[in-house]
Amino acid sequence: MINRRSFLLGTAATLVASSAGAATLLRPVRQKAVRGPGAPIDIVDDVYGVPHIRAASISDAFFGQGYVVARDRLFQIDLAHRRELGRLAEVFGARFAGHDANARLFHYRGDSDAELRDVPAEVLACARAYVAGINARIDEVIADSALLPLEYRILGIAPLKWELRDLIVPRGASVGNADDEVRRAQLAALGLLDLDAVIAPLRPAWTMQVPEGLDVAAVSEADLGVLQLGRLPWGADLTAPDPANAAERANAGSNAWTIAPSRSATGRPILANDPHLGIGGFGPRHVAHLSAPGFEVIGGGAPGLPGIMQGHTDRFAFGRTNSHIDQSDLFVLELDPEDSERYRHDGRWKRFDRVEESIAIRDAAPQRVTLRYSVHGPVVSHDPARRRATALASIAMQPGGAGSFAMIAINLAKDWKSLRKAFPLHPSPTNFHYADVDGNTGWQVIGFAPVRKRGDGLLPLPGDGRYDWTGMRNFATMPSEYNPTKGWFASANQNNLPANTPRDRIPAFSFRDPYRYERIADVLASQSRHGIADSVALQYDTLSTPARQFLALLPQRPSAAAKPAVDMLRGWDARIDADSAPAALFEIAWRELGQRMLAAIVPQRAKALVTEIAPSVLLGLLARPDARLGADPEAARDAVLDAGLASAWVSAQQLLGADPAKWRYGTLHQVRIRHPLSAIPAIAAAFPPIEGGGSGGDGYTVMARWLGSGPGWGVGGGASYLQVIDVGGWDNSLMLNLPGQSNDPRSPHYRDQYRPWIEGKMLPMLFSRPAVDTNAAARTTLRPS
Repeated sequence: MINRRSFLLGTAATLVASSAGAATLLRPVRQKAVRGPGAPIDIVDDVYGVPHIRAASISDAFFGQGYVVARDRLFQIDLAHRRELGRLAEVFGARFAGHDANARLFHYRGDSDAELRDVPAEVLACARAYVAGINARIDEVIADSALLPLEYRILGIAPLKWELRDLIVPRGASVGNADDEVRRAQLAALGLLDLDAVIAPLRPAWTMQVPEGLDVAAVSEADLGVLQLGRLPWGADLTAPDPANAAERANAGSNAWTIAPSRSATGRPILANDPHLGIGGFGPRHVAHLSAPGFEVIGGGAPGLPGIMQGHTDRFAFGRTNSHIDQSDLFVLELDPEDSERYRHDGRWKRFDRVEESIAIRDAAPQRVTLRYSVHGPVVSHDPARRRATALASIAMQPGGAGSFAMIAINLAKDWKSLRKAFPLHPSPTNFHYADVDGNTGWQVIGFAPVRKRGDGLLPLPGDGRYDWTGMRNFATMPSEYNPTKGWFASANQNNLPANTPRDRIPAFSFRDPYRYERIADVLASQSRHGIADSVALQYDTLSTPARQFLALLPQRPSAAAKPAVDMLRGWDARIDADSAPAALFEIAWRELGQRMLAAIVPQRAKALVTEIAPSVLLGLLARPDARLGADPEAARDAVLDAGLASAWVSAQQLLGADPAKWRYGTLHQVRIRHPLSAIPAIAAAFPPIEGGGSGGDGYTVMARWLGSGPGWGVGGGASYLQVIDVGGWDNSLMLNLPGQSNDPRSPHYRDQYRPWIEGKMLPMLFSRPAVDTNAAARTTLRPS
């Protein structure tokens, strides 16, 4: 049998060796004149499509990053840029005007000059240079139409130039958890608030209470207002998470672990990280290496955001997972019956701040829209007939809430102490992982956490002033560790709050099921010496704790219809592997059992609200049936279990064929990547889908590759970017970036990492100058014009 760890690591080593002769194939250095940099910038692209930017100053290195991101991902960042600025209708027509208005509603209306003044000068200079780098590439493609990405020719549009303020004004029109709050209020109106725990048990455990003064009977989906706009009207829109995509929001997370030298096979720290995001459209990461005197950083960045989000400098490695801080609240406002532009707050009527916007529309007259703001934030619903409005309070709309400069500040840091000075620029909720060349390891929860006058933010709140936010909590009050004695720590979106956390300091109740963390912890705790290959193997680990627990619950005397399913599952190893028939059957049975259990325990009047069941709840009811299943819970459980298994067997035959020996989970769990605008025939023709590979894993395995929304079985999301970093032995580090570095089908790096990602063949994260130059594929020099 092939040793999996040796194979995974050996593959990367083979790739390095096979590409070592690439330097002999180097083309001449391309010279380009661009506006913006202070001195020439050399860009060396390695054989994996990673640009290594060598600049004379740190700001010029960020100029280079902006340039290469635009070179490889221009349409991706341009489309997102237009969407965030609310400027889609001017090129795509009137159907997009509502989305533009919604985007502008979530523009920052505070003092933009003050926002910029609060950013350290060296950070601001890098951000300015990044924007200039994007614009330099835009100038280039406009001057030479042969360089234009294909989308622009097909759609007949041009890219939009960037400004520095574009990094701080758009704040993102996101539903946050407002729809969860509305659902809970609706359940409370039915007297069934406890049913919310079927969907998402609160972690830590908590008893919800209806806020004083909230009329739950009046709460409805209408209170979400413009937050329900959903997808853009092209059809398949994968440029950003769909507010209605429950699968994406339920599974979005990440894994990260950090190993101290005392537990490392290398004698140096190891830091592994794989952020979990949607899979199916544009890749959410672009890998780059920025170098300047006194500055080095490499890793995955978010296209359109300056800096590196996960990676390493020449001094430390860093990674992140979501810490699930509750950063938004939906406030219900009472309107003045005499003047609907006023709302009750602090015992008096206050007037909404109003902003009039003109939305340019292609081939039509501009549309005028009125945007309203209360003291809480943007007004998402305004209904004078009901004397009711709702406003969304969001961290993103607070001063400093854009977070566009956080990665730069983190990249410029030199050690743990200076990182802690950068963290206040980072508003998004994050478990930040750290390991340095001196052997130190650290973890800190960072992000803005609102301080509420009262309440927990789990249901909509009366907007009369009693529940307002009063400030933001300092990250230093959040959980952290530095050089823990056990020699490792990990985060996988689990509840990592200390047991003695004060009730008023609990930042969230939406931590994920602990299955991924528990598996990671079991593996790390069992290894006295953890190596690079061990981290790679763990990132591709498919052992399912829910599946293992389910196998222990299989009926001893199944019906004839269920017996084939029981026989196949009973000897299974509970690994969700692509080539496994039992894994396919389990996933089908799991979905079937969830639906049947919901039908059994949810009253008819709540079925439209309770449409999902948490895995811990399903397993708990199968193991310990209770009164929710009726007068004879065990008999009801047995009936659900047997019928679900029997039905799953039939469904598997329909989906995979009559011969169970030929069933494969990967046949169902396909990885298909399409252009987000593939609903447009010309786009679909120019950008054929990247497909052909099946994957293992699901939302509860460490190799997180969850199912998308709807009835299909394809991969909806997971770890599209992965890194394993040997801290100090930098050239030993590994990475993958699905499906490749470029979005241009004419590029060799359009899909070159798709198959390695499917097969788990990690690629080198080249860092030292000799390693990069030996594996160089192209060289470009940007010269100041």
